[in-house]
Amino acid sequence: MHENVQTPKKINAMNETINRKGMVLWFCGLSGSGKTTIANALKEELLKRGKKVSILDGDAIRDSLHRHLGFTPDDIRLNNRLISELCEKHVEDHDFVLVPIISPFRSSRAEAKAKLKDRFLEVYINSSLSTCITRDVKGLYKKALNGEIPNFIGLSKEVPFEPPLFPDVEIKTEGAEIKESVDILISHMTSKELL
Repeated sequence: MHENVQTPKKINAMNETINRKGMVLWFCGLSGSGKTTIANALKEELLKRGKKVSILDGDAIRDSLHRHLGFTPDDIRLNNRLISELCEKHVEDHDFVLVPIISPFRSSRAEAKAKLKDRFLEVYINSSLSTCITRDVKGLYKKALNGEIPNFIGLSKEVPFEPPLFPDVEIKTEGAEIKESVDILISHMTSKELL
């Protein structure tokens, strides 16, 4: 009796584990553009499909792990770098890691892409500054415009938001339903054979 004989089922399961390749979806865009809302809705859809999904929310990580960092350009770049390093760890054990983070600098996003290589998808959640100010979900724009928050991304000359030139996916959220945004992402991921 050969106890070490592997059935086709076992071999297929092993190959699936070996070939498993997690992807990071890096959602960039202004505060209030809809990054976290869309990431959460996408997570629910992916979970329904049996995928293992994690969200590394930029605000939550800053509040818990990176509280020592401010909002100077250097601190923002360092925060983005540390989050990309967290992605490297999480992506090994997940099908998808969703990262809603303002990530204003093209250089930071390029650095994350260089680190994660073909496991990185840049998703640009595109909403105009005026729309984000009108939404002001967290009341941050009001505080920034009143001078209570210095270096506010998108308002401050020192910290402009640099839109992606060639994002993998661009979603314009002005007037769009959340489901439409999720459908766009699912369609793109399917076309790339990620689903």
